[in-house]
Amino acid sequence: MKKIVMIGTRFDTMGGISSVVNVYRAAGLFDRYNIRYIATHCDGGKFAKLRISVGALLTFLWLLISGQVDLAHIHVSSRASFWRKLPFFTLAHLAGRATIVHLHSGAFHHFYDKCSSRGKAAIRYMFDNASRVIVLSDTWKTWAQTISTNRAIVAIYNPVQVPPETRSLRNAAPVVLMLGRIGQPKGSYDLLEATVPLAAAVPALQLRLGGDGDLERASARAAELGIARNVNLLGWVVGDAKHRELATARVYVLPSYNEGLPMSVLEAMAAGLPVVTTPVGGIPEAVTDGVEGYLIQPGDQEALRARVEALLRDDELAERMGQAARRKIQTTFSVEAILPRIEAIYAELGITRAAPVLATRPLTEKQ
Repeated sequence: MKKIVMIGTRFDTMGGISSVVNVYRAAGLFDRYNIRYIATHCDGGKFAKLRISVGALLTFLWLLISGQVDLAHIHVSSRASFWRKLPFFTLAHLAGRATIVHLHSGAFHHFYDKCSSRGKAAIRYMFDNASRVIVLSDTWKTWAQTISTNRAIVAIYNPVQVPPETRSLRNAAPVVLMLGRIGQPKGSYDLLEATVPLAAAVPALQLRLGGDGDLERASARAAELGIARNVNLLGWVVGDAKHRELATARVYVLPSYNEGLPMSVLEAMAAGLPVVTTPVGGIPEAVTDGVEGYLIQPGDQEALRARVEALLRDDELAERMGQAARRKIQTTFSVEAILPRIEAIYAELGITRAAPVLATRPLTEKQ
């Protein structure tokens, strides 16, 4: 039975790659195929990260030498993530193994532009020689084709598990949720600024921010703006805690400046929440302005305030958009819609299933 080695970050780390891989696991992909997962990164200090990275490379080298790699499925992001994954790709390519480069970063174009000529050449080497390059949207496919001659670049959305049912948003508490790294790239401070007039108009408003990043700075800024009582900094939210946050929110907001295809937006839509976000990366392929939510330009704090306030005040509007969001996920972004495309690529590269299809199981914090 042919073997896949999948390379990415540890399952319990913070970020988009671990979120996607955990959906793969929960949906049974690792049960249907002979997949060996190698983690190259973990949360923690420099020594822990170096140790796991070096150990991962040595493990992969041993697997190659012992003939236990038929396909390397490599999850890649920007900066250090790319440089960590380049040796794995190079070894697999030189050994004549099939490779999938799966790009997740929402700012990879900026990373590429800032690289030296040698860095750009290294990126093109990976993209040009991969058996397949998977990007998260047609927008990213168009960009990738500007730097690579590879004709096997395909756009495949991130998959999402759809909850069996959602609650009505009618008379829901005015809870606004954002999940992701706290900082300017995600528009966190734009959201805090927009919350000042929002809190004046809707005194019971609660802004719940779940993520790592600039927590101290965000807390200090909320206090400076006089909205500390309206703002809750949750830290990184996963598993059951994330499900609870989605189940109690009224509106989901992500006013980012750059994105690939954010899992948090897709998960919020699957939970039946209307979203207010920006038309960057693959987001416009998930959210149509005025249908599943609203699209505003990055940095437009007044539009952000107005759209969120409209959804907080109008039950019918929030309910209609939330249900449209859930339907969009079911038809276009669910595991049932997306994973067959990943499996089709495996088949094209000569990889067959190792076991019968197993039922999808829900994600838990222990996974």
